[in-house]
Amino acid sequence: QVQVVESGGGLVQAGGSLRLACEASRNIFNPNTMGWYRQFPGKERELVATISSGGRKNYAESVKGRFTISRGNAKITTYLQMNSLKPDDTAVYYCKISESLLQRDYWGQGTQVTVSS
Repeated sequence: QVQVVESGGGLVQAGGSLRLACEASRNIFNPNTMGWYRQFPGKERELVATISSGGRKNYAESVKGRFTISRGNAKITTYLQMNSLKPDDTAVYYCKISESLLQRDYWGQGTQVTVSS
């Protein structure tokens, strides 16, 4: 089992930046994908960005050019740099780690991001 912990959420004004961090409790087997998702009140969780163990990145259209996903050197961390934040980005952000060969997904508890206008 893997525990996933997010950090870095908070309150920021529109146009500001936040950096989210996600750390797994143990090394993750390759191949794997680490990603960020968000959930608006009353809505289903949606993809924000993912990064594979090979470094391939994927972004939702709504965040392209503003958000950047990366992996840490320890290979059990992932970051989401969020720039030019908008009130529409206000949501709970979740980290998900997927171990492909084991076909297992691990979710964090979520971190609140609030962007004021």
